[in-house]
Amino acid sequence: MTSRSGFTRRDFMRTIGAGAAALAVPGCAGLAGRSRPGKPNIVYILADDLGYGDLTCLNAESKIPTPNMNRLAAEGIRFLDAHSPSAVCTPTRYGILTGRYCWRSSLKSGVLVGTSPSLIEPGRLTAASLLKRHGYATACIGKWHLGLGSGKETDFSKLLTPGPNDFGFDTFFGIPASLDMEPYVYVENDRVTRPPSGRIEASPRPAFYRAGRIAPDFKIEDVLPVLTRKSIDFIESHHEKKPGDPFFLYLPLTAPHTPWVPSGSVKGSSRAGTYGDFVVQVDRSVGRILKALDRTGLAENTLVVLTSDNGSHWTRKWIDRFNHRANYSFRGQKADIWDGGHRVPFLARWPGRIRPGSVSRETICLTDLLATCAAIVGEPLPDDAGEDSFDILPALRGEKLDQPIREATVLHSFKGKFAIRQGPWKLITSLGSGGFSSPVNRKPEPGGAQGQLYNMEEDVAEANNLWLERPDLVERLTGLLDRYRESGRSRPLGAF
Repeated sequence: MTSRSGFTRRDFMRTIGAGAAALAVPGCAGLAGRSRPGKPNIVYILADDLGYGDLTCLNAESKIPTPNMNRLAAEGIRFLDAHSPSAVCTPTRYGILTGRYCWRSSLKSGVLVGTSPSLIEPGRLTAASLLKRHGYATACIGKWHLGLGSGKETDFSKLLTPGPNDFGFDTFFGIPASLDMEPYVYVENDRVTRPPSGRIEASPRPAFYRAGRIAPDFKIEDVLPVLTRKSIDFIESHHEKKPGDPFFLYLPLTAPHTPWVPSGSVKGSSRAGTYGDFVVQVDRSVGRILKALDRTGLAENTLVVLTSDNGSHWTRKWIDRFNHRANYSFRGQKADIWDGGHRVPFLARWPGRIRPGSVSRETICLTDLLATCAAIVGEPLPDDAGEDSFDILPALRGEKLDQPIREATVLHSFKGKFAIRQGPWKLITSLGSGGFSSPVNRKPEPGGAQGQLYNMEEDVAEANNLWLERPDLVERLTGLLDRYRESGRSRPLGAF
């Protein structure tokens, strides 16, 4: 079947095959075959608004060089059908750490701001708290964006609790929310490093940020380098002080989300403008983390994951100007219920466990981290935790699966629209889109359909709405979505 955009599954796979040429790295043939001592270190790098189509290992026509991400893919695995649970940042971050869809929480849709109180429920199991009780040193370095403190609005002159330290992290260093949201401060563990005593005026795009309070030592363009250096310091310090003990580093980067402020050394390094240059800087940060693991000898026993919290905010204006598709050939962009909003890059490397240069078409979700960590340490999840989290270790290891890991996956937009994906079928419960869609993405549906249904194997551009043609599928998928919403979980009771 050919979509109205002319883009088919065959075209999709041909482009992915071409992208594999970017993955040639010496010394990556075959599994290492030798065992690794103890529990693996885990480094989870979460880029902010990085599009699937930005990586040349996923999109051969990308206008942005990404050699370090390509290296990660060449030495590990690429997932072609990975999804964030939400098309915007805060809900995805909640889902990553808790293994639970965020629309089940007090935040039904939308995102938090820099002064929002803590979102994660007290006592809820997180990936960090699970690993900590299994002897892991745990650190979060980067953009938290899950709220700090209690009350209606965070008071940054007081201790910021509850916060990361209350949800399993021994160490936190980073910023409260997105880098374009005030207050512009660094937070270390449960307090700011310097109070926001000054004020900064708003900046237009591409260096977009809002007006607000700012600390005297805070420079927006320095944040990504600072977080990268802090992460390397953590890796090296842990190796020096506690050699052999496992660690979990959750590194939620602030980029390439706005403000687009690439450093001088990367300006002009892409063919996708300031945004593309900023993606290059993200790639170099990833490279520095990989080099730190190499330098300390930790790479051989470390699972490294690189992914993004949602799709890129990349409008038709930018597509036309640079002929670059940050969200590949998927419909929509950040905030949307279409795949451009939530299909994300997902690369993983674990020497001796993951076959170099492998590819998976298994549908996975970023909520799956918690159950996967539980499987790594051998602890079954209780039924009151990780309600939407599934163990993806079999897919990482390239095992032949008799059935999909996930029965289905629920997806959510900025404005609260729901979709459910099962096998090739994706059902969107109502028309509409997220808050960032450009008019090019708002296509009228034929025949007055009240929802959308797509075959994602044949129509990755979501151009051919089959809602009226397949009432049987509409009824079945709607019923499954209703069951997931009403039961409070999608992971079966008692499942590991």
